[in-house]
Amino acid sequence: MKRIQQILASMLLLASLMASAGAMAADNKLPDLTGASPKAVVAQEALKKDALCTKCHDESENAPVLSLYQTKHGVRGDARTPTCQSCHGASDKHIKGDPSVKGRAAPDVVFKKGAFKQSEDKERAGQCLTCHQDNKRNNWDGGKHQTSGVACNDCHQVHRPADNVLNKKTQTEVCYTCHKEQRADSKKISHHPLEEGKVACADCHNPHGSTGPKLLKKNTVTETCYQCHAEKRGPFLFEHQPVTEDCANCHTPHGSNIAPLLKSRAPFLCQECHDGTHASGTPAGVNTAGFQGGLATRNAATPSVAQFPSKNLVGRACTNCHSQVHGSNSPAGGYLQR
Repeated sequence: MKRIQQILASMLLLASLMASAGAMAADNKLPDLTGASPKAVVAQEALKKDALCTKCHDESENAPVLSLYQTKHGVRGDARTPTCQSCHGASDKHIKGDPSVKGRAAPDVVFKKGAFKQSEDKERAGQCLTCHQDNKRNNWDGGKHQTSGVACNDCHQVHRPADNVLNKKTQTEVCYTCHKEQRADSKKISHHPLEEGKVACADCHNPHGSTGPKLLKKNTVTETCYQCHAEKRGPFLFEHQPVTEDCANCHTPHGSNIAPLLKSRAPFLCQECHDGTHASGTPAGVNTAGFQGGLATRNAATPSVAQFPSKNLVGRACTNCHSQVHGSNSPAGGYLQR
C-alpha cells in the first residue's frame, strides 16, 4: 500500500511539473519553486537573470551563445557560477535603451569585436579575475601577456563547450596565433612532440604570469627542463657548467634542424666555449696544424697525427669520447663514458 502511495505521489509531482512547464512556455516566466531545494532556487534566480539576455541572444546568433550552458560557466545549480551580468555587467542601457544613443547601446563590457567597440583589455581581464584568483594567476599583473594588451578572451572561448586552449592537442594552435616564430621552429626535424599532442606550451610556460623568464613555470630554464629531463639533473661528480647554468646555452627548445635540439653541431658547438688547446696538450679543432678548410694535407717531410682528420671532427665529434656531456661520475672526469 505504501509503495502505491509513493507511485501516486510521483505521478502527481510529474503532472505538476508538466503544468508548470506549460505555463512557463506560455508567459515566458519561470515556475514558482517555493519550498524547493536550495540548488533549484539558485538555478531559478540565475536563469531569471540570464533570461534578460537570452530572450534576444538565442540560437539564431552567429556566434554560439546558448552553448555556454554546456560549460562550467553554465551550471546554474552552483551558486558560484556567474550569470550573463556577472561578466558583461548589468548593461541596463543595452537592455532598456538609451535615448542619447542611436540604435541600441553597448553592453557594459564587450569582449569581442563586432557591432560594438571592444572594451579595454584590462577591463575584460578584470571581469575574469574577479572569480579566477588562484595561485596560477597571482603574477598576471605585470606579466608579459598583461603588459602586451592580451586579455583572457583573446585566448579562451568561454561560450564554447570545448575551449581549444585547454586541450593539449589544440592548445599550440591558439598560441601560434601570435607566436609564429615558434610555429616555424616546431616544424623542424628535431622538436618537442607539440605537433603530436604529447606536450603543450603550458607544460613549460604559465601564460597567466610567472616569476621566471619567458613566462616559464619555474624560476629558471634549467629547473623547467628538469621537470621532464630528470636524468640530466644529477648530482654528478663532474658537472658541466653550461648545463647547471642554462640548458639554452646548447639547446633551442622550440625546434632545431640538428638533433637533439642543438643550436649547432659538434665540434663547433663545443668550441664556442672550448676554444683553447685540448686538455691533453694536443691541439683540437678545425684549426689543427695540417688542416686547410677542414681537409688534411699530407706533409711527407714532417709526418704527424695532426696531418690526418682528427677524431674530434668525424662521427659524433667531441662526443666520441665525451659522451656524458650533462655530467659524469667517471674517475677520469672530463664527462667521459664510464
